[in-house]
Amino acid sequence: MAATFPAPVQYEAGEHVALFLPCYCDVLFPDVGKAMVALFSRLEVPLEYPMEQTCCGQPAFNAGHWDEAGYLATGFSRVFAEYRWIVVPSGSCGAMARTFYSYMDPASAAAGVGARVYDLAAFIVNVLGRTDVGAHFEGRVTYHDGCHGRRELGSSEAAITLLKAVRGLDYVELPHIDECCGFGGMFAVKYPELSVSMGQAKCAAIAQTGAQVVTSGDSSCLMHVEGLMRASQPATKSRFMHLAQILAAT
Repeated sequence: MAATFPAPVQYEAGEHVALFLPCYCDVLFPDVGKAMVALFSRLEVPLEYPMEQTCCGQPAFNAGHWDEAGYLATGFSRVFAEYRWIVVPSGSCGAMARTFYSYMDPASAAAGVGARVYDLAAFIVNVLGRTDVGAHFEGRVTYHDGCHGRRELGSSEAAITLLKAVRGLDYVELPHIDECCGFGGMFAVKYPELSVSMGQAKCAAIAQTGAQVVTSGDSSCLMHVEGLMRASQPATKSRFMHLAQILAAT
């Protein structure tokens, strides 16, 4: 049965969209940001990068340091206040702004600005109304569904629909797709044995697919799973790519 999505939110052609780039992408995976720029250029959506942006506060929030998280959320609201549309290539950071700013203080400016944050797949499908971005990528691909994107943002169907529309791409569903990979930021630090065990289960599921490429809407999840896979299977030929990199491919 074909996936169904909400009617697109009204986006007016030419409106500028702010790119909210997570710390992991900024510091460790800059090609994700470059892919976002290339993709939005093809979609003819003007993309801007506010230079004053910093961490959204998710690590502090998850660790229980809500005063510090609130300080960062206030800074976020100031930097992105002028934008109607804010897009982030991360389900977890997207959930922090869109869901947990309001959880901390529903009356805050941060909660209002955070409500305008969309993860990549949800923005393309639910705001732009696109399910095919004109991408071409050869290979057998499986999708790791990050917990925040799935449970907080409900963007799973959007991401998979976009992948299935990519020319040349052979999509294969990941067994137990709804199970956490074990990263969870602070969770991996506090409970390393459990985190590794969950990650190894995810690696085993990936191996079952025979996929050449593993993709996700979260670079942090990919980093965790790729590290475990390369440690346990040094000869693996699996590639790990963010969803934006596949959608930007031509």
